[in-house]
Amino acid sequence: MEMGMVGLGRMGGNMALRLMRGGHRVVVFDPIKEARDAIAGEGAVAVGSIDEMVRALVEPRAIWLMVPSGDPTERTIEALAAQLFAGDTIVDGGNSNYRDSMRRAAAVKEKGILFLDAGTSGGIWGLKEGYCLMVGGDAEAFRRLEPVFQTLAPSPDAGYARVGPSGAGHFVKMVHNGIEYGLMEAYAEGFELMEAKHEFDLELSQIAEIWRHGSVVRSWLLDLAAAALKELPKLEGIQAYVEDSGEGRWTVQESVDLGIPLPVITLALQARFRSRQPQPFGGRLLAALRNQFGGHAVKGSKDV
Repeated sequence: MEMGMVGLGRMGGNMALRLMRGGHRVVVFDPIKEARDAIAGEGAVAVGSIDEMVRALVEPRAIWLMVPSGDPTERTIEALAAQLFAGDTIVDGGNSNYRDSMRRAAAVKEKGILFLDAGTSGGIWGLKEGYCLMVGGDAEAFRRLEPVFQTLAPSPDAGYARVGPSGAGHFVKMVHNGIEYGLMEAYAEGFELMEAKHEFDLELSQIAEIWRHGSVVRSWLLDLAAAALKELPKLEGIQAYVEDSGEGRWTVQESVDLGIPLPVITLALQARFRSRQPQPFGGRLLAALRNQFGGHAVKGSKDV
């Protein structure tokens, strides 16, 4: 089977490689020529434009997008919709908002173009381990592209599924990432507490390693924590500055809209916000208030 791939960042490039190793013909496009040349060297057919990609694929075409969410995805889908024909399929494998995916699916359907939103998890390890794929959209389009999903997944019978209609794939991936925020925060807090217990002189990399085997808190995230602590036991050179890529915010907003409490995920998101504030105003106001009502000492900027 053949697949077009737009977006050759590290994840998109690895997905293209996995597809090729699974015997699929892959036609790739990325605005960066060096990225196209690199994957062409691995056996992909590299093209210089969306128009060239459409001409290089056999009908009914299938094109997988791995581009940043928001405007880049919007513009790419608009460009594809102008070139594709009824029966062709667009797969958005990025982290788009599920409401956008629902809207885009309805828009391209007017031309007879099919749309699948494929929430994709696996990160930089997907080439080796396979990708977890949560797919929303037309059932027939899913069945036609199932050999592609089976190749990208960890195995042909596990790690992928059509989870519902258009938008469902990205909705499930959104919740998946919200859970990820909570899990990461819990590990971070637990290891920080152990690091602070100086009297025991705990070796955190050792503890992470023993927890990986038989413990109820073992997970792939713990595997990664163990690897990080083995490489940098004191996390030297790493700032306590944690970005968020959007899905956690969307998850929390959805909980507000539906009236479903998500205290752990919400606090994990708030912790990321706080990590990016070296001298948060709220913390300084707390110090000032204690000084105002109780005369408690405050530390000035020279003391920090």
